[in-house]
Amino acid sequence: MRPLTEHLDRYLALRRALGYQLRGHGRVLMSLLSYMEEAGETTVTVRITQAWVDRVGADDAAHLLSVVRGFATYLSGFDPSTEVPPTWLAPASNRRVRPYLFTKGQIDALIDSADLLHPRLWAKTMASLIGLLAATGLRPGEAYRLDCTEVDLQGRELRVLNSKYGRSRLLPLHETTVDALARYAEARNRLAAPSEPAFFLSRSGRRIGSGEASMAFRRLLDDCAITVPVGRRPPRLYDFRHSFAVNTLVDWHRAGLDVRRQLPALSAYLGHLVPGNTYWYLEATPELLSTVAGRMSSLFEAKR
Repeated sequence: MRPLTEHLDRYLALRRALGYQLRGHGRVLMSLLSYMEEAGETTVTVRITQAWVDRVGADDAAHLLSVVRGFATYLSGFDPSTEVPPTWLAPASNRRVRPYLFTKGQIDALIDSADLLHPRLWAKTMASLIGLLAATGLRPGEAYRLDCTEVDLQGRELRVLNSKYGRSRLLPLHETTVDALARYAEARNRLAAPSEPAFFLSRSGRRIGSGEASMAFRRLLDDCAITVPVGRRPPRLYDFRHSFAVNTLVDWHRAGLDVRRQLPALSAYLGHLVPGNTYWYLEATPELLSTVAGRMSSLFEAKR
């Protein structure tokens, strides 16, 4: 039988060839194999896996065991004595962290507040970043990775390349979004001499990073007095994605569209593998529920 490290290399290569990015999986599984070598074990079993989890003292045991289950399932095709850790050993929590849904007024206030930051390049970057996330539902990381060549203002579209699961997509843009991006591009070129192809630039004129963007966003939340009840997670830039999905549904219901038929379009725009994944983003809000309830009431009345 091949050494487990060789199997690991083949397993990771196979999964990545299928489109999975597997960030951190190699490090996690190498930690397990190192522990097994130290313990003189050559077969993945439930006992050795549990002992390894206890050894590393991980808070996220469910995630670690999920990574091991994938590898163990692969190994079992070569070594029937391999044991796949059962899901009940460390079940993942199904409790969804409630996202924050921004109102239009809050989005406008955040953009206005961002435009007062210093220096001017940073102000224009944060204001434009928030506007783009709110208008498109992009993942923040996708916005950070945008290059100038991927922002096609003439064609009115964004090219989001090699994103989650290695997938790429084209996003058509509303004319107001195109105008806002064009104004940012003009200011960006006027205020900085970019040395790299990144579209969104930091204070230093380099590609914006998640840490500095998140820190600035927390300050903007304070400036705009946007708070949450004690015990809830503060709003994040990622929550604009949730807001975009819910607002899109509200608009579709108000327009009388068949939302079930439209959902695959929203799923493709958000970059999901299947439409079912899009439901994760749809937080029930009073506005959405009242809109749907009103529409259903009208339909029932029409059938009488």
